[in-house]
Amino acid sequence: MEKGDKFASWEALLENTTEGVDYCVTVQRALGSATAIIAPHGGGIEPLTLELARLIAGSDHNFYAFEGIRKTNNWDLHITSHRFKEERAIALLKTCDRVVAIHGLGGPAKSLQVGGSDGTLGKAIHDVLVAAKFDSKIEITGAYAGVEPLNICNRGRMGQGVQLELRAGLRDLLKKDNIALTAFVEAIRSAL
Repeated sequence: MEKGDKFASWEALLENTTEGVDYCVTVQRALGSATAIIAPHGGGIEPLTLELARLIAGSDHNFYAFEGIRKTNNWDLHITSHRFKEERAIALLKTCDRVVAIHGLGGPAKSLQVGGSDGTLGKAIHDVLVAAKFDSKIEITGAYAGVEPLNICNRGRMGQGVQLELRAGLRDLLKKDNIALTAFVEAIRSAL
C-alpha cells in the first residue's frame, strides 16, 4: 500500500465502496480519436483535475474520469496510479495511442511536473506550457515520474503516456483566473 492510500488495492476499494454513493465514473468517446485525457483522481480526490481533463479533451478527444463524490473524506478513494485498475478506464485506453493523465499534488507553488513514459509527447506539452509562461518541469525519476509500466497513463496501445502533476497553487490559480485557465488548456490541446 502506498503512503496515504487507505486501500491496498483496487479490489479492496471496490469491496468497501459503492458506485453512485462514493464515486462515479464517466467515459466519453470521441469518434475517430486515438487520444484519451483522463482524471483518475477527480472530484473531491484531487480537486479540479476532472474539470481540466474535460476541457483538454473537448469534444475531439476521449475523456475518462473517476470522481470522488462523497461529502467528506474523498481522499480515501485515492489509489496510486500503478494500482488503478478501473475496468472502463482500461477498456478505453486499450483503444488509444496517446494518453494524458491529469493529477494534483499539494503545495502552494504555481507549477506542474510532466512525467510518464511518452517522453516525446511529454516534452511537447512541457514546451508549449513553458512558452505560455507556466512553470513546468519534466520528471524522469522519483515518485512522480510516472514511468511504471502499470501506471494508468502508460496503459494505452503504445504502452506509454503522459502524467501531469499540478500543484495546488497552480490549480487554485486556474480556478480563479479564466485567462490563465484558457491559456493552460489551449497550450496542452495544441501539443496533442
